[in-house]
Amino acid sequence: MSKQTKSKAQGSVFELTGTPPMGQAVPLALQHVVAMIVGCVTPAIIAGNAGNLSSGDKVLLIQSSLLIAGIATIIQLYPLGKKWFRISSGLPVILGASFSYLALLQTIAEEFSIATIMGAQICGGIAVIIVGIFIKKLRRLFPPLVAGTVVFTIGLSLYPTAVNYMAGGTGSETYGHWQNWLVAIITLVVVTALNHFGKGIFKLASILFGIIVGYIVALGFGMVDFAKVASAGWFQIPEPLHFGIAFDPSPIVSMVILFIVNAVQAVGDFSATTMGGLDREPTDDELSGGIIGSGLSSLVSSVIGGLPCATYSQNVGIVATTKVVNRVVFSIAAVLILVAGLIPKFSGILTTIPQCVLGGATISVFASITMTGIKLITTEEMNYRNTSIVGLAVAVGMGVTSAPESLAMFPDWVTLVFGKSAVVLATIIAIVLNLVIPKPKKVGKR
Repeated sequence: MSKQTKSKAQGSVFELTGTPPMGQAVPLALQHVVAMIVGCVTPAIIAGNAGNLSSGDKVLLIQSSLLIAGIATIIQLYPLGKKWFRISSGLPVILGASFSYLALLQTIAEEFSIATIMGAQICGGIAVIIVGIFIKKLRRLFPPLVAGTVVFTIGLSLYPTAVNYMAGGTGSETYGHWQNWLVAIITLVVVTALNHFGKGIFKLASILFGIIVGYIVALGFGMVDFAKVASAGWFQIPEPLHFGIAFDPSPIVSMVILFIVNAVQAVGDFSATTMGGLDREPTDDELSGGIIGSGLSSLVSSVIGGLPCATYSQNVGIVATTKVVNRVVFSIAAVLILVAGLIPKFSGILTTIPQCVLGGATISVFASITMTGIKLITTEEMNYRNTSIVGLAVAVGMGVTSAPESLAMFPDWVTLVFGKSAVVLATIIAIVLNLVIPKPKKVGKR
């Protein structure tokens, strides 16, 4: 077999199908794992603390969240079922526990129990599956103008997270210290330099190499703590239904609303993935299957003791930055995440990465998400109508979430749903304005 024929048989990392060289696939997969690991583990840590779990139960909650992230990602990669009930988007996305559910999870854990989270999560998952079934009929609500506004807002809303990470992490004793900023800037410089001047794997895995360099610099400053790695075990299988399942009306209603909102956000993430990595919009079947798969993953998660699943915008940003969409790369990432869920020491090593390093590496990723949104928006004519829709949706969404106390006189659920996520308000406003404001009349030929 000639080199050309062999290369073609192997496939490219820039194509959905085919098997690329493992020397390229593994580092690119690891890059996705590193990008999502903190976002996956942190909600479990905070929910575990809020629920006053024992140290052993906290480990199980973290492991279960990692395990379901691997399972959910595999579900998304390979379509199953008929067209009317397809369980997967078939797109290169990474799923797992999401920060978007964190405020609600913390409230339920404090006022009820972890078991109540699992029960509400089951109801939320069912609601998302129903939304997924009918998303084809609802697709008209999400033209490029609206989808682009959602993606654009996602990117903007992530900037404070990246900056807080660069400063050392909110609540950290060294928050804002010059060492955090130095390590973050060095990481960002390496990522940017490799992304624009690097070649081959150094360009494709620029974020991973940036994190490695930042990690080494952080080691020199004594910013890496290996205590968690030393105390972690080597192998442990999470116990199904360990936390139990309980149902309570109030948490169920709140969770269902938030699940539906996140299903809408998933439309933006799927759109950003196809636009950024495949230069096209997602098909109706991809959107339907993706949302159904996400709901099914959350159902499975509640059984094994994990948290609600959602697409990771930071990994969507990596796709948009690198253009790497091969399913084998994402399958390897899913397996690595599964391993992290079964081997506590493995996940422990990944969690030693300082937040300033992650902030320096991910801020460029969040910038890519924002620009992908702009690309989607500008596929439509930028007339007064369309610029008004985008401008008002983003202004209100970002404005209210920047001042959540402005909703203090409303019921708590209003603040929980509308005051915690800019994406929720921006999406609703963009949809309503797009339906209400008439399109300009086209001047016909005389």
